[in-house]
Order: sequence, then structure tokens, then C-alpha cells
Amino acid sequence: MGLRRENFKMVGKLGVITLGMFGFGYALVPIYNAICEMTGINVLALAEREVPGQRAALPANTQVDRTRSITVEFDVNTRGPWHFKPAVRSLQVHPGELTTVVYEFQNIQDRTMAAQAIPSYAPKQSAAHFNKLECFCFTQYTLKAGEKKEWPVAFVIDPRLPKDVTTITLSYTFFEVGGKVPAAPQDVAVHTLPVAQPADPV
Repeated sequence: MGLRRENFKMVGKLGVITLGMFGFGYALVPIYNAICEMTGINVLALAEREVPGQRAALPANTQVDRTRSITVEFDVNTRGPWHFKPAVRSLQVHPGELTTVVYEFQNIQDRTMAAQAIPSYAPKQSAAHFNKLECFCFTQYTLKAGEKKEWPVAFVIDPRLPKDVTTITLSYTFFEVGGKVPAAPQDVAVHTLPVAQPADPV
């Protein structure tokens, strides 16, 4: 009789301990969230929260200089029987801003060709500040007769670009590999701020 009573007591204690552990584990979630919100430790979880109907705001790119805009013009030189053009002729971009433009190409010959593009810039000092992250000019391509391609160019203009440069012209010359490589075009217009002329003395 005494042994059975001791067993009941032990079972009761174990039941209380089990309930206590369950309650403690259940309470850990709101306690953890409260501590994280007060201390700001769980930054990732806070950033992933979304308001219904809205996406969580992403941190701004502090490298973008929004105080100035650069006009980027896209030019092509077609030296062969093919179609080659940019999807847009110009864009307004901020220095430090990642921008992508697409170029369209079609081999209109009745034979396969291997080709590559070479870039040039105007004004010349802009070349050092025009950073291409992705460009079809990095690679040679083999295109079948009549084949069409679309190639992206992803670039960032360095915020250290001189202030007097307000327009950059990016020009591509597409040539067939195996032939004579053409020189970079020299007739690209250069755009800079006009220089004020002194007034004639009265």
C-alpha cells in the first residue's frame, strides 16, 4: 500500500514537471520575440516582415549619387551584312546606379559567322568611369544564318566621374572574327558643358 502511494506521488511530480516544461517552451516564443525587438538583435527577421499588400522596404544604395544625372547615349557601327541596334537610344542614370540596356542582333547572311564587338566611349575620360558588369563584348559569338540574339549590357558609372561630364556616348563596333579588326570609331560626338565666353568690353 505504501509503495503504491509513493508511485502515485512520483507520477504526479513527473506530470507537474512535464506540464511546466511544456508551458515554459510555449512561453519562449513570445519572450524571444519581445527580447529581439527590444535589443534589435534579430535584424533579419524584422526586415523580412511585410505589411499586408506591401513589400518590406529594402535598404537604400548609399553609393548612388542622386544629386546629378548623366545622359548615356547608345550608338552602334554596323560593318557587315547584319542588323545591330540598342533597344533604346539613350537613358538618364545616376552615378553609382546599376543600369541594364539590351542590344539586338541578327545575322542576315545565308551562312554561319563568328563575331565580336568592341566598345568605345566619348568623351574619352569617361572610359575610366564606365564600369561594365556584364557585356556581350567580353565574348566571341557564333551565329547561324538568320539567327537573332538579344544581349544585355549592365553597367555602373563611377560617382567620381568629373562634374563637367553630363553625357556619355557608348558606341559598339561589331565585326566578323577572322577579318581585319576595325579601329574604334573616332567620329562619336563629345558632350560637355558649354564654356561661357567673356563679354566684350563696353
